[in-house]
Amino acid sequence: MIRRDFLKTASVLTAGALVGCTPKEKKESENIVDVHKTIGLQIYTLGPELYAGDLSANLKRIKDMGIDNLELAGYNPADSTIGGVELMEFKKKVEDAGLKMISSHVNPPQLFAGVAGKENKGKDGAFSASMKNDIIESWKKIADDHVKLGVQYLVEPMMPILPNEEAVKSFCEIMNLSGETVKKAGLQFGYHNHNMEFAKVVPGGKKAAFGTIFDQTEGTQILDMMLANTDPANVIFEMDVYWTVMGQNDPVEYLRKYADRIKMLHIKDRMVLGASGMMNFENIFNQFYANGLKYFWVEIEDINSGKQFERLEASIDYLKKAPFVK
Repeated sequence: MIRRDFLKTASVLTAGALVGCTPKEKKESENIVDVHKTIGLQIYTLGPELYAGDLSANLKRIKDMGIDNLELAGYNPADSTIGGVELMEFKKKVEDAGLKMISSHVNPPQLFAGVAGKENKGKDGAFSASMKNDIIESWKKIADDHVKLGVQYLVEPMMPILPNEEAVKSFCEIMNLSGETVKKAGLQFGYHNHNMEFAKVVPGGKKAAFGTIFDQTEGTQILDMMLANTDPANVIFEMDVYWTVMGQNDPVEYLRKYADRIKMLHIKDRMVLGASGMMNFENIFNQFYANGLKYFWVEIEDINSGKQFERLEASIDYLKKAPFVK
């Protein structure tokens, strides 16, 4: 299916997008701000703006917007810091601002540092036993540090190049082992998708499925293989709704089909939430609540814009006014 046809049929589109983005007359209820809505933020959104000036003041600014929960980014296992700030200092500043840390995005450094090297690849692009062991050892330290922070979830936000089914299954083995390790520390392991997980792979394939999403028409989507080859007891999924649409798939369909596997969402638009007309957040949130889910994370790309606080404020205002957000 080509992009045009997908966009016409997918339930992710707003009605406005299907009729040339003609705005509907606003109802009075759409202007009501519900200050009691529970909203989460992926701090990657703010990029360097979060640490510019006074971090404590910036965290308080986040809280004052109406945000309660944080998903972390920027953890460095080499020196146990978040954005260059020592863990316990970061924790205190977050808690002093009245915010809670629920989840954290972390990639074990070995996953990308040596993934292109021949010494780390077995047959058909599978990962070596030594590399798997190194990754698991990394997760032990990562989990210990995050137990100190008090988070509940550790989420891997990226995959390496996976050119075929064999490589995907090998990566799934690593995710299962990672999940077991993280679970022993009392945390839940998860995986976050971008659009490249919707690339299709075949047995013995040679094409790199990283950034070449639509040149392989045969085979199985990588995300579907991940869902089929990971243990539900050890691996949950965090769906990025925007990147799912960019991968020409419907997040609502996935939420319905995998209600027992997808436990958190990244709520994202082309930039400011609700501004593009291409994301049907009403359908997405309705299914989110129907599945009994609790945590979603606002995320905005282009983190070096110098306008991220401004864009975040506009996005939070959209969510507060949206009648379908609880």
